[in-house]
Amino acid sequence: MKKVLTALFLLAGLQSVAQQEIAPNKWLKLFNGKDLKDWDIKITGHPLNDNFGNTFRVDSGQLKVCYDHYTGFNDQFGHIFYKKNFSAYLLVVEYKFTGDQVKGGPGWAYRNSGVMLHGQNAASMTKEQDFPVSLEEQLLGGNGKDSRSTANLCTPGTNVVMNGKLITDHCISSTSKTYHGDVWVHVEALVLRDSVIKHIVDKDTVLVYNKPQIGGGNVSYADPRLLQTGKLLKEGTISLQSESHPVAFRKVELFDLSPYINDPVKLNRILYLLQHR
Repeated sequence: MKKVLTALFLLAGLQSVAQQEIAPNKWLKLFNGKDLKDWDIKITGHPLNDNFGNTFRVDSGQLKVCYDHYTGFNDQFGHIFYKKNFSAYLLVVEYKFTGDQVKGGPGWAYRNSGVMLHGQNAASMTKEQDFPVSLEEQLLGGNGKDSRSTANLCTPGTNVVMNGKLITDHCISSTSKTYHGDVWVHVEALVLRDSVIKHIVDKDTVLVYNKPQIGGGNVSYADPRLLQTGKLLKEGTISLQSESHPVAFRKVELFDLSPYINDPVKLNRILYLLQHR
């Protein structure tokens, strides 16, 4: 019995040490719940950091995308960029759609937003550019009756590989369920440089792809020097979208995996802990 108890204590100790590796203080809160410090804003037709109409704001501890100062959308697609590049990480986002779509918003943008991964930085976007060259984990809400998955993939200026095949379709649906109404949805993105990217909803992996690369269309007025077809994307910015429907984010945080990326044993251990946290 004494040996069994000793073994149990040792196991508990090892588990405690392991959990400390992914403790809350190991996470980077990209959104601090107070202000937009460390974020850049780029809205189509406006210069860098012109937050037209106070589109992006902090209210009640949430990062909100609002259109109450708009008279019409007028294709003023916007993105708010965290100022640092990342290469390998687990990103956690919680979002909720609210209210009505602004007048003039495109039909496809109803309850539509996104998290842009491996993107160009805000300063490299031209004034009239609509979307950053990036990989979009598309965030959608249901209309109350039809099926509409979330955590899909859209590819402004990019392509990916799935099952060994280059995919040039602009948007690819995930296997997630539909989230109707004004409900908080928990999504994650596991990004390991250019090797694999996984979209995760409520702990379920709903989409997997690899070899993200520059290519394809669906981005307007980008600097042609950035459009190096076939160039693998190993790092980039993270940004949140403004696409004409009000949306709120209450959590945007990241666990940096870059310290473990060259050590498969440590990386797999951390990934296991994150999966079972």
